[in-house]
Amino acid sequence: MIKIDGGEKSGSGTILRYAVSLSSLLGKRLEMVNIRSKRKNPGLRPQHLKAVLACQELTSAKVEGAEVGSKVITFTPGNEIKGGNFRWDIGTAGSSTMLYMTILPLSCFGNALTTFEIQGGLFQDHAPSAFHMQYVLLPTLKKMGIESTLQVVRPGYVPKGGGIIKGEVKQVKDKIKALNLTNQGEIVGIKGISLASHLKSQKVSERMAEACNKFLKHRGYKATIEIVYDNTSEQAGASLFLYAKTSTGCIIGADMAGRPGRSSEQIGRFVAKTLLEDIEKGSTVDRYLADQLIIYAALASGVTEYRIPMVTDHVETNLWLVEKIIGAKTQIENHSIRIEGVGYLPK
Repeated sequence: MIKIDGGEKSGSGTILRYAVSLSSLLGKRLEMVNIRSKRKNPGLRPQHLKAVLACQELTSAKVEGAEVGSKVITFTPGNEIKGGNFRWDIGTAGSSTMLYMTILPLSCFGNALTTFEIQGGLFQDHAPSAFHMQYVLLPTLKKMGIESTLQVVRPGYVPKGGGIIKGEVKQVKDKIKALNLTNQGEIVGIKGISLASHLKSQKVSERMAEACNKFLKHRGYKATIEIVYDNTSEQAGASLFLYAKTSTGCIIGADMAGRPGRSSEQIGRFVAKTLLEDIEKGSTVDRYLADQLIIYAALASGVTEYRIPMVTDHVETNLWLVEKIIGAKTQIENHSIRIEGVGYLPK
């Protein structure tokens, strides 16, 4: 049995998502209390509930306490992880990418190819953007033997949501591979996507891209940014995403979503500044990828090492979680993370 206090460390929904995901992989009953106790609205929100129910569907699990607002759940997974075709609708602007990240570790070890469609929010604060997942996380995981794709079908923003992504996860052959990214190397190119929905008349995409490149130019860089206008979203919205590739195979990204009162120029400057901060610290992953890789490194066979720009709450939380639940050995020293994976294989 796994017992987790959701009020530990960050006290966020990340603890719930990864605890349920790891419980499913290990086939162990999970009891979790104080869910999201450090957040403004504690307990399960619709997006967290949908993540639990998705894991339940994939593993034929028995769940108690699965309702919005619940601060305690019991999750008892079944004996097999199912592949196949799935569809989940969060019903709000809750993060679709976070739901994807919850089921991804399971689907790597499913009994068949997994394909799915998720509806909800795609671009918002405090959640991974669909573009970051598509161009940074998934290509990095491919180096570890994880083959997964993401397609943005329709953008979705706060407060209406309604965004749609489609994804596919192939079964991992044998075990997840360890990752070694200890040298940043040279920047060989910077690309990006400047997306705006129902905002073409205000030239929002151009303005975000121009402000971004103006900031980069002062530091000796230039980005090739794709200008995208969309009319399919349920509401007006915007997002700017930037990523750099290096000579040693690192991918470092940054992004920001629009919201009322946040100018296109502010978004452009922020994204450029964030990317350069992470690059100039000599990191081999960005501040978001830093915590996202931890669960896969812990499951992998061998030792994973990479350099991070900063130690965030999510980094500390995820390291604590993989040590507590699966017994992976972790270490942080001088902004370098070292994780001895357990070489997970399904029973």
